[in-house]
Parts: sequence; C-alpha cells; structure tokens
Amino acid sequence: MLGYLARQRGPVAARTIADALGIPRSTVYHLLAAMAAHGFVVHLEAERRWGLGTAAFELAGGFARQEPLARIGRPLVAALADRVGESAHLAVMTGRDVLYIVEERAPRRPALVTDVGVRLPAHLTATGRAMLALLPAAQVRALFPDAGAFADRTGRGPRRLSELRPVLQRVRAAGHAAEDGEVTTRLRSVGVAVRDHAGWPAAAVAVTWPADADRDEQVLVAAVTDAASTLSRRLYAR
Repeated sequence: MLGYLARQRGPVAARTIADALGIPRSTVYHLLAAMAAHGFVVHLEAERRWGLGTAAFELAGGFARQEPLARIGRPLVAALADRVGESAHLAVMTGRDVLYIVEERAPRRPALVTDVGVRLPAHLTATGRAMLALLPAAQVRALFPDAGAFADRTGRGPRRLSELRPVLQRVRAAGHAAEDGEVTTRLRSVGVAVRDHAGWPAAAVAVTWPADADRDEQVLVAAVTDAASTLSRRLYAR
C-alpha cells in the first residue's frame, strides 16, 4: 500500500487503493488506520483521501542521505564511458540548473566544463532538457517566467519560453535530448532522463563528444538510454 501511494501524483481514496491492489476494503481501512497511527499515512478528511505522512518522508530522507543515486549511478556511468569511448555524466535538477553528481572522463577526449558539483543552465544541456521535457508545462513556465531566466553561454540555444517549448516537444517525441555547441562550442551531447517510480525525472544520463568526430548519434543514444533505464530499474524497480 505504501508503494502504491508513493506512485500516485496525489492523495487517493481508500476505495481506489482497495480496487487497485485487490484488497478487501475492511483490510485497507484497518491497515490505513495502523499506518496513520505511526505517521506513515495521513487522512485528508475534507477530501476523503489518503496520502503519505511525515514518517514516510523521513524514510525517504534517510534513503537520500545514503546518496544511492550517485553510488549506484557511478559504475553505470563509468561503464557507459568505456562502452562508447566518450565522457559520460549523471546530473540532477536544482532549480533551473542541472547539478553534476557523477562525471567519468574518457581518455584522450577534450576537456569539459562539467565536473562533480558544477551547475549549468538546464535549458542548454542535454541532461537538463531530458528532465525538463518530463515536467508539466506549468512547472516549466514557473522555472522560466521571462527572458531573464535564460542564461547564455555560446550565443546558441533558446532565449525565451516560446523557443524552449518546441525544443522540449522534440525531446518528448524522440525519447532523448540533444545539444550542439550550446554549452561549449565544438562539443555535442545526448541525454536521457532517469525516471522515478511515478515517472518523474529523478536525474539524467548523458555523453559528450567532439562535434567533428565521426560518431553515429543513434548508437550513442542507444547506449545512454540503456544506462538510464538500468539506473531507473535499480533505484525504482521501473
């Protein structure tokens, strides 16, 4: 039941829980009452719905403190870099930026601006676009309310929301994001989001390579997609 509640976008009725899980309603109410007594769920009386409580939040905080994303992601990113022979990264969203938490440099490849702890504008990076494409339109609009929210690095990339929207539409249609010289000139990247149990973007994996290198982009996309899907399965059983 906790797992089911965690996968929902908001609180749900007890009847919905019973129907979804095939559990008698009397059992559902009994278990909900027991979990509510310990703070794992909370009853919203006005809405007649149940949602996760503070004790569940504390469990999530303990999980986050153990840094599972970086711990589990690090060997996958290293394997990705070895597989394609290009530098690979793992990043998370923080505000309208991406924060790099794992960086694996491939030998004899160009130096990159990305590194662990570095922040870059999400709307310019492949990792950021992969995650932004999975957010509701209202949330993207809140992150980028006006032209002042669009940082610039190389003179390329969207500079207003009306230019970002079609970029994100292409990401959703393709299943991956790309950028070409918008972070660093003469470098390209492709990125794929790591989805959590509810389908939200928890992180994104990407590879970066020289724009003049003879690389098959679809081969790189397939490798990045495989790494992102594996990380999602290991973290969230997706």
